[in-house]
Formats: sequence, structure tokens, C-alpha cells
Amino acid sequence: MLKTNAFDAQTAGAISADKLAMIEKRRRLLGPAYQLFYQDPLHLVKGEGVWVFDVDGRRYLDVYNNVPSVGHCHPHVLKALTEQAGMLNTHTRYLHDNVLNFAEKLIGTMPKELAQVMFTCTGSEANDLALRIAEDFTGGTGVIVTDYSYHGMTKAIAATSASMLPYVKLGSDVRTVAAPVHNPEHPEQVGKQFAANVREALADMARHGIKPAAILIDTFFTSDGGFFDPPGFLQEAIAAVREAGGLYIADEVQPGYGRSGEHMWGFERHNLVPDLVTLGKPMGNGHPMAATVVKPHILERFGSESSYFNTFGGNTVSSAVGLAVLEVIEQENLLPSVYKAGRAIVGGIEALAERFEGIGQVRGAGLFVGVDFVDKDGNPDPARAIEVVNDLRQHGVLIGASGPHANILKIRPPLVFTDQHAQILVSTLEKVLANP
Repeated sequence: MLKTNAFDAQTAGAISADKLAMIEKRRRLLGPAYQLFYQDPLHLVKGEGVWVFDVDGRRYLDVYNNVPSVGHCHPHVLKALTEQAGMLNTHTRYLHDNVLNFAEKLIGTMPKELAQVMFTCTGSEANDLALRIAEDFTGGTGVIVTDYSYHGMTKAIAATSASMLPYVKLGSDVRTVAAPVHNPEHPEQVGKQFAANVREALADMARHGIKPAAILIDTFFTSDGGFFDPPGFLQEAIAAVREAGGLYIADEVQPGYGRSGEHMWGFERHNLVPDLVTLGKPMGNGHPMAATVVKPHILERFGSESSYFNTFGGNTVSSAVGLAVLEVIEQENLLPSVYKAGRAIVGGIEALAERFEGIGQVRGAGLFVGVDFVDKDGNPDPARAIEVVNDLRQHGVLIGASGPHANILKIRPPLVFTDQHAQILVSTLEKVLANP
């Protein structure tokens, strides 16, 4: 797995003695598996809306963090959390209104076929649970994912996260397919090629006596670099999986909760109804929450034979928080603003691409935008992308990189990001590009 934009002590520039001491303490206490962002890591102490503040009081525009989906420290969400925490926090084996009210509102945002929800604490757990249910229902074990997928950290789900190769191995029954390629000149080919790749994976499973259980897809192909168009291109591939007896698991941890600005869920962009949907980070605005939503007939045997319990999933405080997040999205009518801000980002960076060499494709759906950096021959240019990421950080804008070559700017700010914030991003990027 590429350590995209990870701090490297060997190449770090001038860093204060206090920060170096903190980095060393972190390494000593947390071990080597944890990573830090940026050549000069940030020491953050406060967040508000789309802004975060470091220990010295400097303000940064957060253009990367989808976890606080309705903005850092949103007062309505904080009120729900603190009030419920002051009354009762317990699991779902007691009756309580919160989990029912939250479940009802969450399910109400989805197609009617997706009528039952099971709560977890992380997206990894949600995907793990969805995979267990899919295997139970189909009797299969084969899973199709994309070449640079990321779906989580449990043992089973790490084995479906191809971006963690080569050290973390794929499961023996997992097959990878190339992510779709953005093709504005021939958009009809995007879905056909992706479906052909999926059929090839299914054929390989058949040759090895593997029965398919599911295709597990992040509907924005986030780790692969972000691919969104044309709307509907996933339909042929999903039909092929279902024809072979597998299910469609939509990983909505990053595409969901209105990120496209047009729909609440990424799969709606393709006019599809998944068999299972997995949710995560944005559900709790920073509070650890996740869920698996499922068609009831798929869950019936697993639920009655296996049972399910999660000590913290769906607890009274989490349910209050989750409900509050949905209320903010609805009451503040965020989706139109998300769409407008996303168009401002794409349009602004497309204009920069006409002036500055090195910017390739600019792709977006609402507040998820991917910007390719390429060399003069059109090949991925990760060095330039990471340089831009770190230069933006120095200018007060936080952003990330993604894709198998780490050459794609990953833009996915909180949903309260406006077109005015988009102008700050674009103007700062212009400044960085003009002074390499």
C-alpha cells in the first residue's frame, strides 16, 4: 500500500524541536503502523465548520475531511450527543426510542426495498457484516473488488482491500477488476468495459470452482481515484453479478450522505438498488458510527440462525447523534449547496488546467473531486501531486491524494463547504501552481 502523503522523518524539512519530540513520543507509544500526514505534520486542537486550528492558532481550510460531514463541531450534533450522554448510554438489548427513530429516518432516505438496518461502530465492521450476510444468503465465497479498493481493516475485509497489497494478501476467493476509466469522448464504453472485466472475473471464479457471493463496490471508486460518469454505467456489471448468483454490496462510506449533491446515496447516480448498503464515517460527524442496510429477505436466515449483537453499535448516544446529523442535512438543505460548491471547484480547477501544465483530467460529483497530475507524456506524476498537497498545507489548505499512483488530488470537504470556500481553494491552488 502506498503511504500517500505520509510523513517521513528521513525527508522532513525544518520542524520545531517540540513537534519532533511529540512525533517521537507518538512513535514510541503507538508503534510503527500509525501514519501522519504532510512533510510538516499538523498539531490540531480545534475545529469549527470547514475550518481547523493548530496549536499556534493558525486556521486551515479543511478540503479533505469527510468524517465531520456536517462540519466540525456542529452545535446541533453536539447538543444531541451531550444531552443523551447526560441521561443514558446503553446497548440495544433494552427498548429505547432513539435507535428506532434513527433507524426509521435513515431507512426512509433509501429505496423501499432496503428496509432493515444493523448498526456497527466502523465501516470495516459494516463491510465485514455485509460480507457475512452475502455469503450466508448465496452460499458463495467469491468477491469482486476493484484494483485499488479500500473497504476496511478487519481480517476478512482487509483481504478485499487491494490497495493494501502486497504485504496484506487478497483472499483466495477475491478477484480484482480495473476501475472504470473516465472517457468523455466515448462515455458509452465505460460501462461496457467495466462489465466485461467483471464477467472475466466471474468466469475465472467458475474455472476455479468458486461460487460468487458479491461484488463490493465503492460507488465513487474513491481509492481508485474517483470515477463518476456517465451516470448509470454500473448497471451492466451489477446485472452480470446477479445473473451469476452474487449480490451487490454498495460501500457508501464515502459516496453517501449527500456527497454528490444530487442524491443522498452514490448508488442512486446509477439508478440501482443494492442488495446491501454499508455506511460509516459521515454518519456520526466524527462520532464512531456505521451500519449495514439490507433487503429483509436476504437477512432473514442469517438473522434468525446467527443472531447479531454489537455492544456499542446503535447505542442510545450514537443513535441520538446519527439522527441529529440527518436532521442537519435535511433542515439546512445541504444537497443543493453541495452541488453548487462542487461545480465551483471543478470549473475553477478546469480553468487552471488551461493555464498550468501538469493538470490532467478533472472529475467531480458534488463535493468529491479528483484532479490528475501528469507529466509531459501524460503519465501519472505523483511527485508533483504530493508537492502540491504539501504546498497547499503551507498556504492553509488541507487536501489529500489518492489513486494507485498517488497522483490524484482527493477533494472531499465537509458538506457545509460552500462556493465561497471553493473560491479560496481554487485561488490558493493557483498561487501554489504559479510558484512551484
